Amino acid sequence: MTMTANPPAHPSLAHPSLADASPVMAQYLTLKLAHPDCLLFFRLGDFYELFFEDAEKAAGALDIALTRRGKFEGKDIPMCGVPVHASEGYLARLIRQGFRVAVCEQVEDPNDLPKRKGPLKRAVARLLTPGTLTEDGLLDPRRNNYLAALAEVGGGYALASVDMSTGDFAVEPQDRLGLSAALARLDPAELLIPERVAASPDLFDLMADWISRLTVQSNARFDSSTARSRLEAMHGVATLDGLGAFGRPEISAAGALVEYLDLTQQGKTPRLSRLTRREASGTMQIDPATGRNLELTRTLSGERRGSLLHCIDRTATGAGARLLGAWLAAPLTDPAAIAARQDLIALFVTAAELCADLRERLRGAADLERPLARFSLGRAAPRDLAAIRDGLKAASAIKARLIAEPLVDLPSLASAAIGDLGSDAGLIDKLERALAADLPALARDGGFIAAGYAPDLDHQRSLRDESRRLIAALQARYAAETGVASLKIRHNNVIGYFIETPAAHVGKLGPDFIHRQTMAGAGRFSTVELGQLEQDLMRAGDRALAIEIALFDGLVSDILARADDIARAARALALLDVGGSLADLAIDRDWRRPLVDDSTAFFISAGRHPVVEAALAEGLGGFVPNDCSLADGQRLWLLTGPNMAGKSTFLRQNALIAILAQIGAWVPAKEVHLGVIDRLFSRVGAADDLARGRSTFMVEMVETAAILNQAGARALVVLDEIGRGTATYDGLSLAWATVEHLHEVNRCRGLFATHYHELTALAETLPNLACYSLRVKEWQGEVRFLHEVAPGSADRSYGIHVARLAGLPSAVIARAEAVLSQLEQGGPAAKRPTSLAELPLFSAPAARPAPAAAPAPSAVEGALTKVDPDTLTPRAALELVYQLRGLLTPR
Repeated sequence: MTMTANPPAHPSLAHPSLADASPVMAQYLTLKLAHPDCLLFFRLGDFYELFFEDAEKAAGALDIALTRRGKFEGKDIPMCGVPVHASEGYLARLIRQGFRVAVCEQVEDPNDLPKRKGPLKRAVARLLTPGTLTEDGLLDPRRNNYLAALAEVGGGYALASVDMSTGDFAVEPQDRLGLSAALARLDPAELLIPERVAASPDLFDLMADWISRLTVQSNARFDSSTARSRLEAMHGVATLDGLGAFGRPEISAAGALVEYLDLTQQGKTPRLSRLTRREASGTMQIDPATGRNLELTRTLSGERRGSLLHCIDRTATGAGARLLGAWLAAPLTDPAAIAARQDLIALFVTAAELCADLRERLRGAADLERPLARFSLGRAAPRDLAAIRDGLKAASAIKARLIAEPLVDLPSLASAAIGDLGSDAGLIDKLERALAADLPALARDGGFIAAGYAPDLDHQRSLRDESRRLIAALQARYAAETGVASLKIRHNNVIGYFIETPAAHVGKLGPDFIHRQTMAGAGRFSTVELGQLEQDLMRAGDRALAIEIALFDGLVSDILARADDIARAARALALLDVGGSLADLAIDRDWRRPLVDDSTAFFISAGRHPVVEAALAEGLGGFVPNDCSLADGQRLWLLTGPNMAGKSTFLRQNALIAILAQIGAWVPAKEVHLGVIDRLFSRVGAADDLARGRSTFMVEMVETAAILNQAGARALVVLDEIGRGTATYDGLSLAWATVEHLHEVNRCRGLFATHYHELTALAETLPNLACYSLRVKEWQGEVRFLHEVAPGSADRSYGIHVARLAGLPSAVIARAEAVLSQLEQGGPAAKRPTSLAELPLFSAPAARPAPAAAPAPSAVEGALTKVDPDTLTPRAALELVYQLRGLLTPR
């Protein structure tokens, strides 16, 4: 958690602690005191240097050398540094570890230094925080990077969010119970909260999952009156009424975001979309615990691979991946909007050739959204120009392809996308002509404008290149005139161009050679002629670079003038990418279009778990599909069955199918009819929260409490093994009461899995409770899990069988079977023992049976070990059966 207050005023250089500091160190300390919560990247030439505690922290975090430079207050100054040209990689590592970084740049030309005394002027150009990143090297191209702000005004709440790398800017009113689900959907990289919220234990506890991402701001930055003025100025309007009827909490949250962006970007304004309101009622609410349990975007171990998002993501572009992630985080609750997305996917399912062509073209489409953000902040590079060019070319080609396709009844989303792709032929042509084939990482490196685009640039380049050729010719002439074949004309950043000759030949140079330096094995000289050529070369190079920078700025202006059109094209490409990728998934895996309406239906025929099925497809197994119908009369299922039979998989697969259906995707089932679900709750699996002092059972009860307090008639609840973390009777009682509450009070659709077989008696008194179980087949003492769900109840859990599979010692297994047999003999009506001492099995340790010795192989087993099944003919197999029968001992 970061505590950020208003930065202190810059101290005077006469401050006692700076009195003995060198001018550069005094400059560093002044800037550091203004940004105490940041690591200060202090620009010195071609390096960013860090000093004092910043150096010690950065050296440890980056695994780089920690050195010393000079003294301050009688002590050595710790120092480390990173090259400017490679700084992005180091910054990314620091940001991922939770550091904030203030980047200090030189704000004047070093050539101006001789005109005055003192160090170069430096200033902090930006603050890098987890939520304010724009560079590709610092971001995951396939994920949004949200900065969020939570405001509370008069008991009302609002959550504002912005992705500075794409310009997406929205706000949503929230109630207290919905905050966790809203934050889980956004998954912000950084969350701003006012001091008063941080001081409220109850509110602060709601944000426990994001404690490491919190940045606490002063209450004044959340003042709604100031925030309104700030938003009006940003949008260039006299009133916000034209944008929507925003409440005070919404204005407070959005305004705090805008001020924070102004603070971190040091006055530069990022390009943001118009502020829009996101209604919480328009999406399925999924709280953090449910998201984790269902492994929507990350597995329980934190990996992306194995999650639902990884399973369904076949997008070809970063923007498409980000949009798919946003869909998965916020399933829709409007059947019409869901149907519109389904229609887009259906278009590509029925036109497979078009879908394949579209996806191939999208693979060549560069990201358009993130370069636009960098252009608006003055951080763009020549390669960003190329990204805009390539993205617009792909958009133009895709539009032409869609228009040429003889499509009937074009879906509304496809039609809108075609319109948004627009026509940017003029800008594409200009960028095609302007940009060279090989582009540098930075504009200041030059060489990114193509030859022939600007005649004056070509002229300066010719002079520069000609000067280089003249220097090469001069070197050859000097070598011939002096007879020193090893004479070279070299260059460095300290003395510029110079003539270098081995020390043994220095005497051969005439009086025209002016001495510059004496080295260990060589001498360095200059001539008037070389000095003049150097000036011509520098002037031509500087003029050429200045012309390129001016051309670059002109191209950036052309792009920003069409920023809104380019942003619409970017969104259209992302939408088509998601539609095409989900269609490709549906075709490849035989997924079907679900029916989603306003009813309370929940019918799934032959449903499969999308992630497990994909994993099995890579191996040798196959997935066993199952039906699920939460209709009137059985809207709550009580699911029993043994461990490892597939209860958890069945629970999760139905929740995941519901999510996929409501994002508009097709689903892994033969047929699905789903009434819209407004809230999804899942409690599957066990985990503790030791950092907050919560045991596994406490976490289970907290999550169950949230479900029972929030689930309504349109919710879907998926619960597994409630009450298992405490004593048997306590757990059974809690599970019993939970089932009754879900049935009578919440009245929601639900799946409740349990090993408490006593709960099946509730089906006699609860009319909408139905008992189902996972089928098991027993044969010759072995248990086979069929993974099939069928009506009825299981009477055993087969836990000992699972323990045997897990490799428990045979003595433990034998003892467990004996104890189980003793307990089962009492029957359900028998008096249960109150302690282990009341059990005969535990009263006499000497009576415990010794582990049985392994029996000798039988005659049949001995004969079978000699058989090679792969070589048997049908006749030989039949003869073998008769032979084995003859070896059996008569009973």
